[in-house]
Amino acid sequence: MAPRLKVFEWSDGFHRFTVAASSRPKALAAWGIQQDIFASELAREAVENEDEAAARARPGTVIERGLAVDLGRIGSRQARRPTPAGPSPAQIRRIEALADALQDLETSHARTCARFDEEGRRIEAEREAAEQGFRKKKAELVRKLEAARKA
Repeated sequence: MAPRLKVFEWSDGFHRFTVAASSRPKALAAWGIQQDIFASELAREAVENEDEAAARARPGTVIERGLAVDLGRIGSRQARRPTPAGPSPAQIRRIEALADALQDLETSHARTCARFDEEGRRIEAEREAAEQGFRKKKAELVRKLEAARKA
């Protein structure tokens, strides 16, 4: 009884190599490969490929098919647009909002300081008036006291 043939294939990315053999070791020998590329899943049992009939017709003979590589698609890859240098529109809006908030804070602080300065001047004027009233009354009382002591 003839051994049952299986069809195996592997690809190097540019060519597909197909062979009909009774076992994996015999397929590796037909390909001239000593490393077990089935273990690393580079090679596998073929499932309905166009070279299967040709491989079964000539067991042990490697059928090589060139794979189409579309260089036009590789070369026409769109270049990435460079990201613009500087802040994004959202960052610009955030910066403007923070700058406006800072300006509002400085304006409010200036108003508050002006109110305190005004209040300070008013208090200082009242203090000066109180001081003058005190000195005037004190001078009058001292004069009356001296007059009373002399009398």
